Amino acid sequence: MTAQHILVPTDFSEYADYALDYAIELAQKLQARLTLLHIIQLTPMTMGDMYGYSLEAYLEAIESEAQKRMEALLNRVYQEGLEGETVIVQGVPFQIIVDMAESQNADLIVMGTHGRTGLTHALMGSVAEKVVRLAPCPVLVTRDTKNAAGV
Repeated sequence: MTAQHILVPTDFSEYADYALDYAIELAQKLQARLTLLHIIQLTPMTMGDMYGYSLEAYLEAIESEAQKRMEALLNRVYQEGLEGETVIVQGVPFQIIVDMAESQNADLIVMGTHGRTGLTHALMGSVAEKVVRLAPCPVLVTRDTKNAAGV
């Protein structure tokens, strides 16, 4: 495998954190650069948390917090001697990941999964599953089994 560019979507969960660790290790071995991607998806549930904010102010607050968290993740990449960048966009997660992989010419996507099953999976679907089916490049899906027990 000769991956030069690895796309790493993150929702800031422990599962995404584990995937980033894995991507960093892989990038070191392959001399690849990383693009860290965070998608802001506005839904009726997330917009219910607006508490008097205007939509513009609410989005600005979410983006500001996401930027801080992405900078911290990018610092981890830099500390390991790797090249990287961050991207924050709004949209439907699986579609943005697939589109970003294509537009950025990613050689590989490394992403975590929550491993939901049953009703939760049926209602929410699986972003990872959709990405695997639609991505223009290989997808490596990680699951932190030591911390995900009982989830």
